[in-house]
Amino acid sequence: MVSGKGYVNRLMTEDEVRELMAGALAVARLDGKKVLVIIPDATRTAPIPMMFRLFHSFLGRTAAALDYLIALGTHQPMSENAINRLVGITPAERAGVYSKVGIFNHRWDVAEALATVGQISADEIKEITGGLMHERVDVRLNKLVFDYDQIIICGPTFPHEVVGFSGGNKYFFPGIGGDTVINFSHWLGAVITSYKVIGTKHTPVRRVIDRAAGFIDRPKLCFSMVVKGDGLAGFFVGSPEDAYEAAADLSSKLHIRWVEKPYRRVLSIMPKMYDDIWTAAKGMYKLEPAIADGGEVVVYAPHIDEISYTHGRLIDEIGYHVRDYFVKQWDRFKHYPGGVLAHSTHLRGIGTYDASSGDEKPRIKVTLATGIPEERCRRVNLDYLDPGRVNVDEWRGRETEGILLVPKAGEMLYRVKT
Repeated sequence: MVSGKGYVNRLMTEDEVRELMAGALAVARLDGKKVLVIIPDATRTAPIPMMFRLFHSFLGRTAAALDYLIALGTHQPMSENAINRLVGITPAERAGVYSKVGIFNHRWDVAEALATVGQISADEIKEITGGLMHERVDVRLNKLVFDYDQIIICGPTFPHEVVGFSGGNKYFFPGIGGDTVINFSHWLGAVITSYKVIGTKHTPVRRVIDRAAGFIDRPKLCFSMVVKGDGLAGFFVGSPEDAYEAAADLSSKLHIRWVEKPYRRVLSIMPKMYDDIWTAAKGMYKLEPAIADGGEVVVYAPHIDEISYTHGRLIDEIGYHVRDYFVKQWDRFKHYPGGVLAHSTHLRGIGTYDASSGDEKPRIKVTLATGIPEERCRRVNLDYLDPGRVNVDEWRGRETEGILLVPKAGEMLYRVKT
């Protein structure tokens, strides 16, 4: 059962959102309960400040506790100032009217912060993945959830390279999960390939994270948002599974841009919400399905000077490669985290690798025009373009020539009509 509204031709008003929230929270009966709201970090576009205000107006005086956990996955923890910007409050408000509200960073890398809640057997994994994988997966997540009576997921839904679409139980895994499910799910998505997974509503990876979420024995309510520009086009409330279904349907209409023929070159301009290549890689894989064989994606982000604040050392070791580069040399790479291997393939895209000759042939060219030095780009198997030489105006208005400028890349998925 899901309640909500969604539009393709207009945005929702705050009054509409408030009405839907009021109905759902009245049914949930959270007076005197401890409530934990799971929210995204700043790498997702969403009206989190509005939702933060509304939750406080409905629950701030009646719930026994109203706290927030930021679903970082393996992203770096947010500073206090960044958290205040995320939820739209000043330091004075944080210390005053919101002084009793806890806002926590998820720490996937701190063992003491996690709890094991279950285990998906190897045979079940084999069934879910159609035989692609046959291994046991231990389900671990942030143990903070067990200090609360009610868990609320509040976040946006977009096409996603690992799961198909974000949202729903993805806010548990990888959002507040441990490394076991994170690494397994990401590598599973990479083996299937982002090219096939992204923008697909039901995937084996979605089945894995839904199964993992089933081990969480707390009431769950999901507020799924579908964002259009800076506004809200859809808002759906229900179980994580039901709210995801409705949000993904609307996202598929709003966040997939169908083009007549593939492009030869694309300039993906990355907004400052992405501060390393780990997150800015979306500028590549959201465009990959619409790039012609032999074409090029230029990820343009002069403000970025790091590959990954969390995993950069490992990326420097393995580089960026097509899936089969790892699969056909598995003994060499099997000790690396699956999430890191997956990121490598997502940015490099699909292609082939001949193990006998060592010949790797990516389908398209990936070029970084960032603050990362040329030597490092080439060392990790990517091309380099001096960002100072990029004239954005030269890319503008040339779609008929097979050249595309994407002014805010990372959330809209491009596909070629078939």
